[in-house]
Amino acid sequence: MTDSTPIDPSVPPSGTGCADCEAAGGWWFHLRRCAQCGHVGCCDSSPSQHASAHAAASGHPIIRSFEPGEDWFWDYRTEEFAEGPELAGPQHHPLDQTVPGPADRVPDDWPDRLH
Repeated sequence: MTDSTPIDPSVPPSGTGCADCEAAGGWWFHLRRCAQCGHVGCCDSSPSQHASAHAAASGHPIIRSFEPGEDWFWDYRTEEFAEGPELAGPQHHPLDQTVPGPADRVPDDWPDRLH
């Protein structure tokens, strides 16, 4: 890991859902994983946008999608897709986890609440 590519491939994800939404009883649309510390946060379309808030607060600028079938990285510094190594597993949230999620906290009007 270097300052120009702050990625630690040995760190596992912090959990299966957005850590901040879980703590606050919220819900998310899609999930993103910090490539440096493993913090799982919700995407910028989600109501609380915890992944980008984590990047701003921590100085950890690179995330990776935590959605099944997606392996892209994003660099908040450049606002562009980035390259990165294979990260410690799991690579995505559980396949039976709903999107949006978690199912019991998603409001009926969820599409109207996306950014």
